[in-house]
Amino acid sequence: MTPTSTLSLAQHAASARRATSEPALIRRLLITVALLFLGFFIVLPLASVFALALAKGFGPYFAAFADPVTLASIRLTLVAAAIAVPLNLVFGVAAAWAIAKFDFIGKNLLNTLIDLPFSVSPVISGLIYVLLFGLQGLLGPWLNNHDIKIIFAIPGIVLATIFVTVPFVARELIPLMEAQGKAEEEAAIVLGASGWQTFWRVTVPNIKWGLLYGVILCNARAMGEFGAVSVVSGHIRGQTNTMPLHVEILYNEYNFVAAFAVASLLTLLALVTLALKLWVEWKTARQQATES
Repeated sequence: MTPTSTLSLAQHAASARRATSEPALIRRLLITVALLFLGFFIVLPLASVFALALAKGFGPYFAAFADPVTLASIRLTLVAAAIAVPLNLVFGVAAAWAIAKFDFIGKNLLNTLIDLPFSVSPVISGLIYVLLFGLQGLLGPWLNNHDIKIIFAIPGIVLATIFVTVPFVARELIPLMEAQGKAEEEAAIVLGASGWQTFWRVTVPNIKWGLLYGVILCNARAMGEFGAVSVVSGHIRGQTNTMPLHVEILYNEYNFVAAFAVASLLTLLALVTLALKLWVEWKTARQQATES
């Protein structure tokens, strides 16, 4: 290699470094802006929740959770999530498997409908259930004649929660399963494995971290949902108020300590969800590095 060509390669390398890097001053400025933004819009509000919850000490803070109405809202939130998350888990795996592994009529329509809760306002989704199951709704008279309560009752809250959390598991699994392809499942079938054996011993191990990631996000949304649940709940104290709705009521009644105490519990659940999310991302990255 001649000195001229060596110099040309060095110039190209220097140009590439300049094109893919920023001056130190620009990097520091961008990092500072990002940290200030996160601190002002995320860290400061979160810190304020805990500060206001504990403003009068630990006694009033823990007393807020002794209130039967507060306990009822916590139980209802956990029940709604406990029903919605497993159902969306089953649907998400089935939908992702069908879309990623098979070609069928209506595949694009199914893929589009999965994203519908992302594009529809939660308030509108709650209103849809009112128009279907409310007393003046399409099925309301029949339900009323058979003494079946959906709107302003727990079933309506569960239905609204399921609707807004439908995409999370499916959307995590579809690109993952499409990227993995069908070769391993086809090999297992050729070697004599049944459909269930292929699913449990081939498919599930390959998607387990993406599946867990989707479940974590689904659970976080289920416990924090406000708009859709607010429309169908009726705000009946001790019966149809989830934690987010209970926080709003307490705040409107100027019971700030109790309101922020319940809000702090939701915040703690969100932080736990974030920690689990980071752990799953770390495990996924580690698995991918091992496989490569």
